[in-house]
Amino acid sequence: MLTETTSPSEPAFSVENIHVSDADLPAFTDMPFEDIEELHLDHPGASDHEYRTRRDYIASLSKKFRETGVITDVDYNEDEQGIWKHVAAKLEELHQKHASPFYLQAKRDLGISNDRIPQLSEMNRKLKELTNFRLAPIEGLVDTRAFLSWLSWRTMLSTQYIRHHSRPEYTPEPDIVHEAIGHIPMFTNTNFADYSQFIGHGARIATDEQIEELGRLYWFTVEFGLVQHEGDVKAYGAGLLSSFGELEHAFSDKVERRPFDLEQVITHDFTYSDMQPVLYVIPSYAELKEVTREYISRFKG
Repeated sequence: MLTETTSPSEPAFSVENIHVSDADLPAFTDMPFEDIEELHLDHPGASDHEYRTRRDYIASLSKKFRETGVITDVDYNEDEQGIWKHVAAKLEELHQKHASPFYLQAKRDLGISNDRIPQLSEMNRKLKELTNFRLAPIEGLVDTRAFLSWLSWRTMLSTQYIRHHSRPEYTPEPDIVHEAIGHIPMFTNTNFADYSQFIGHGARIATDEQIEELGRLYWFTVEFGLVQHEGDVKAYGAGLLSSFGELEHAFSDKVERRPFDLEQVITHDFTYSDMQPVLYVIPSYAELKEVTREYISRFKG
């Protein structure tokens, strides 16, 4: 997600409103995305015409969703499946050592395997059954407020294209590896799903200063969060779980692992391009949810 923000336009509403039905959802045709970010020149596939054409086609399926509200499955080709198999298998070794046990079970519950790229439609159906969370395809990066606000409706925006074959260990943008291996399994946890929705509630009524705070909270939890587990520390953040380098780095002596403190986190600046020198360890997803509920309830709208 990006960091540009706009002024809040939504009225204040109760943070307790966590029960979202399909009828409550805004029309996907009204998704307020005017500047969806396209592929940067520093992307590994920027000069690969074939890759750009394929990426644009898959992105067009996501754009179609905003017209129909129906997720279109992607017929991933052999090369794309090969990238997934390579990355998923290599990450699996690190997950067994460092990932939250809940996350490992969640991947199994969603049917995410190392053998093939999962379809958003499959994971969306299972998520709705488990925690009433939803997935909505999107064709690229959007600004922070827009991205986070959709979490208020228990909906995560997700890309469907995959990274370039020349750098399977790296992507400068969210792709299906980052989404399906990193983000989506955690939404099967009710406390984490509710927590994410609270962030969305906050984004809809936040001032520009508060939206920056929410961006930092999201970064140090959803993207780079650690959690206590039976006297040990495990990873649950998507930026860790979908990156070989970040996950290995997170458990090295180069990282300071601090107990989670919300007031400290929301003022802690970070850079996207560097390995994280400081990470925060939550005691549990339930406590993260409750601390965030209280924080968001202070927003005035």
